[in-house]
Formats: sequence, C-alpha cells, structure tokens
Amino acid sequence: MSRRSPFADIPTTTLADLLGSEQVMNIGIRPLWAPMPRLAGPAYTVQCPPGDNLMLHAAIHRAAPGSVIVVESGDVDFALAGGNVCAVAQRRGVAGFVADGVIRDIGEVRESGFPVHARGVVPIPGTKKAVRPLGEPVRCAGVRVEAGDVVVADEDGIVVVPSARRDEVLHAAEEKLAEEADQSLDAWEDAHRTRIDRILTDGGFEG
Repeated sequence: MSRRSPFADIPTTTLADLLGSEQVMNIGIRPLWAPMPRLAGPAYTVQCPPGDNLMLHAAIHRAAPGSVIVVESGDVDFALAGGNVCAVAQRRGVAGFVADGVIRDIGEVRESGFPVHARGVVPIPGTKKAVRPLGEPVRCAGVRVEAGDVVVADEDGIVVVPSARRDEVLHAAEEKLAEEADQSLDAWEDAHRTRIDRILTDGGFEG
C-alpha cells in the first residue's frame, strides 16, 4: 500500500483560496459516484486522442502506487476505461482517475470504491491504436498538469498544486485550516459583516 498523501486532509476550497482559479479544473469534470472520498496524490499524466484509450490502458501498469492518473482527451463519445481497467488500477495502488473524458461500467467502479472524476459515462469503448508518450505535460479541464504535480479532487472540485509549490501550499493550507478551526461561527459572522459593510460603504451603498 502507498503512503496516504497529506493533501487528503486539505479541502479543495482551501486550496482554491490559496492558488486561485488558474489551478482549478472546470466544472465539466465531476465525481462519478457519491459519496466519494477525497482523492489526492501526484499526477501521472496521460494523453489520449479522441476515440482512443490505449495510453490510459498502458498507464495503469506503469503508474506508481498512490498516483492520480490524469488524462487529457476531451472525448465524450468513447469510453477511456471500464470496470476491469479501474479494478486493475485499484489493485496496483493507483489512487484514482481524473479524466477529461468518459468511462463505462460505472456500477462496477462504484461498487469497488475506486475514485473516478470524469465528464460522464458512455457504453461505447474506444480503440487502442494511438501511441503517445507518458508523463508529458497535459491540459485537463482547462488546467496544465505536469507529472508529479499534486492533484486534489473532492465533491467541490479539482485543484492542481504545482510540484514546486507543494510544501509551501501544504503549510499554508494547514495554517489556514487551523485558524478556521479556532474561530467560532459568531466570530466569523462578526468579521464577515464588518468586511461586507465596509465594502458596501466604499461602494456608495446606503441601506
């Protein structure tokens, strides 16, 4: 078994606050079953041209345990993977998939508890012809992802933490969560109202 990523304890909302929208994938990709545990781990990047799934099928035998396989595809007509591919990936310790595309056999995937964030499901399988390099930078749901970047996905969305900023962002996120945990709702409400009223006043609002 792989070591659990420390980012598994960090909500995507916290990371989005720290990193901004440029590192947040668009809403087209979502968890395909619920409730799904937070997915977190280093990216293993894959490119699959529309209609073809060869390199994802190759990646499940090559990705290190704990990896999140991130797929650039953009295809919603042909499935990138099915139940057996997900089961083998899970057995090999892959943490989950984040795919800019679709899969099939969602019932099997849900039953096994394998985390998959993708655009949806379709019953038609893709072909296996297009050879592409693995581990190259990809663009997934609007965000550039490099191998080794930390991918965190939960029900609020998907955030990519650049590998060069991993420790910095993790430390900042842990500090932010600790501060929030120490603040009561009453204190938050008071600070929130003061901030909103100040913005309204500065904007000329009366009322």
